[in-house]
Amino acid sequence: MSEQTILSQDLSRRSKADEFSNVIEKARTAHQSYIIKQQTKDLENAIEYYIDAIRIDGRVSEPYYRLASLMYEKGQISLDTAIDQCKTAITLEPENVNAHIYMGYFLSMADNFKDAQKEFSLAIKSAHLNSARPRLFLSNIIRQEMLAEGKTFVGMFKYLYYLVSGSMLLFCDKAAIKMMVQSLVDNISVFSYKTIGETFERAKLFNNAYKTYSEAMEKTKHGEIFYKKMGDLSVNGQDMMSAYHCYRKALEETPYNREVLIKMATLLQTSFPDRVDEAIDYYNRLLEFNIDNDKIYYELGHLYMRKNDRLNSVQAFKLALRYDENNPYYNNSLAYSFVRAELYDDAIEYYQRAIKLNPDAKWTSIVCHALGAVYGEVKGNFDAAEATFQAGLVLDSENYDLLLSLGDLMMVKRDLDRAIRAYCDGIKACPDNFMAYAKAGLALWEKDYVEEAVISFHKSIDLNPNFEISQNNLGVVYLDGLTAPDEALGYFLRAVELNPNYTLAYFNAARSYQALGENKQAAEYYQMALDLNKITEELNENDIKTRLHELFE
Repeated sequence: MSEQTILSQDLSRRSKADEFSNVIEKARTAHQSYIIKQQTKDLENAIEYYIDAIRIDGRVSEPYYRLASLMYEKGQISLDTAIDQCKTAITLEPENVNAHIYMGYFLSMADNFKDAQKEFSLAIKSAHLNSARPRLFLSNIIRQEMLAEGKTFVGMFKYLYYLVSGSMLLFCDKAAIKMMVQSLVDNISVFSYKTIGETFERAKLFNNAYKTYSEAMEKTKHGEIFYKKMGDLSVNGQDMMSAYHCYRKALEETPYNREVLIKMATLLQTSFPDRVDEAIDYYNRLLEFNIDNDKIYYELGHLYMRKNDRLNSVQAFKLALRYDENNPYYNNSLAYSFVRAELYDDAIEYYQRAIKLNPDAKWTSIVCHALGAVYGEVKGNFDAAEATFQAGLVLDSENYDLLLSLGDLMMVKRDLDRAIRAYCDGIKACPDNFMAYAKAGLALWEKDYVEEAVISFHKSIDLNPNFEISQNNLGVVYLDGLTAPDEALGYFLRAVELNPNYTLAYFNAARSYQALGENKQAAEYYQMALDLNKITEELNENDIKTRLHELFE
């Protein structure tokens, strides 16, 4: 072999060694940063660099046991595979302390305490004064073994020996000291920025706090902490889009930060109604923590209802009830999801359960209203509907909506006196709401209480001049009750102005014009009513045609 060839090979080896040293140092830096900051980006970078190191030189043990730890933590390999990688590392370098420590750690996770103790003992033998970490690990393994198999005098002695000796030697362990110093410096920096930012927040100097957290994020690279802080400030300032971007950045750093996931899911649910699928995705990620799953399924049920996904909304509320079957709110929501799915018998069952649990009188009164509506409007069981409405009013006698529904039910049953009484009770409960006056006016009119009906409709219009039905109905009272077509016409025309598709108002305006002898305008409005009725089907078409023909006889 020539001297030139030997020189070329030597340079190639040096270049390869330099490349390996550069890559392994990058891997160590990313790994240490991940241990301190727990950021996904550092984890991924460390894995990538360790893999590159093995490609460059597969004879060094360090990348194997480091990769075993990182890839197992990320869920990319099984526990058995991690153990196999540590075996490879030990085969390459039998005296490598860290290889034995990692092997002992994974064996302990597999509940193989005997072999784990052997690995830590080998690490202690090789490390000498730098054996603080394997001694502390070994003491913990002995403690776990005693918890599983029972305490012994020898076990307690060995546990205390390794615990005390490991603690005493901790300050001789250079790797441990280095990591502690780096962590301490990092913690002090984070603490300082958090203290300054929170001081600005307490002083209501929110812009200064935001700038402080932004600078902290750049300086410390702890995006998972400071992006969350910036997101919280944005929420308080009602800048929801900024909050969304900040929380998203925080989750890029630590995808499974439960606190930020909750904030993001809640933000999307409350402030971004068009991003339902994204909110569902974040809630599903929260389920992986197996914490408060009933609450998460409850929120998912509402999100699926927003999507009109009836099947999944029912399933989500059912799952919530598996965790807490006596939760009245879960029962009520499941009942409502059954109504949406048109499964009314199931809805009745769960509404009844919610009512029976009765956590609050006013809330339960509202549930009675919902159940009564199912009985009356769907099942046609008016007696059951009335009984349920009355039960709700016992719980809350001022439930305005329930009083109006009771009045409507009495109108259907043609019990006008009780309908009027229910509407009047509604007026007492909420005297500034126009609807009770409008409904009372109609009941009074049907009872032939003309003057009282006029007063009630006028009050409804005073409270809401844009409610076209009261305008039309007051016109009917003037036209048919008081024989005042000129007075009635103004209300019909106002109703048409408010709702150009109001067929009945056109028809009544035509009747007023006809009563006033203005047949041309009457014909015009009858024709408009006839045309609209083909779409709305509010009136009897033959009745309109007959009146139209009568104008020209």
